[in-house]
Amino acid sequence: MDSIRSKIKRRLQRFIELDVNGLRSYILSKFLDVKETTVDELHTSITQKYDISRSAVASMVGYIYSKLGVLRSHKESYKTPIVYSLKEEYVDLIKSTLESKESTPAT
Repeated sequence: MDSIRSKIKRRLQRFIELDVNGLRSYILSKFLDVKETTVDELHTSITQKYDISRSAVASMVGYIYSKLGVLRSHKESYKTPIVYSLKEEYVDLIKSTLESKESTPAT
């Protein structure tokens, strides 16, 4: 189990390192705040701060879900949108990674 956590931590750190405008950190922090959301709800929230398309938000969420492995998805029926939520076992990893990014000065 520890090896999976360390792999996810490395992926998270790399993901955050490539965050030039703060969008990636913002999306992860939104998941920490709301616990579960749909792409449409997330897009509505993000567009208050960033100029980004819905498809770009969907792409970012899909990447976080598939490559980072910290999200869980659930679909009630074929008519409803997919609801994404953070896996509880990785909340502390995300918080510490975001905090370490905030504490390091930008170069």
